[in-house]
Amino acid sequence: METETSRKSSVTNLLQAVRRESGKSFNQIAEETGLTNVYVAQLLKRQAQLKPETAPKLRAALPELPDELIHEMMRPPIRSYDPNLIQEPTVYRLNEAVMHFGESIKEIINEEFGDGM
Repeated sequence: METETSRKSSVTNLLQAVRRESGKSFNQIAEETGLTNVYVAQLLKRQAQLKPETAPKLRAALPELPDELIHEMMRPPIRSYDPNLIQEPTVYRLNEAVMHFGESIKEIINEEFGDGM
């Protein structure tokens, strides 16, 4: 029986293959869809939910994206955390930045947006 984690892995591998075969970067897809590059990456890693109004834009940018993957992307995202991810150098440095500057970042967020986070 397939677990949610293995299912997510299978789907994200297929999504990443479509993007690689397209030859497009996250920035190029973002430009074509009017989305941000981070949001595009989140969509293709199943960390964000594809909205119905965004689906045609993504389909236009990645025409090889099959209907079943589009429908899968419209389901609520499968968020997970791999504790080994922190060992990846870029993620480690991002975490380190949050640890060092988190209090200041929190203060600015609270000042700008309130304490509703």
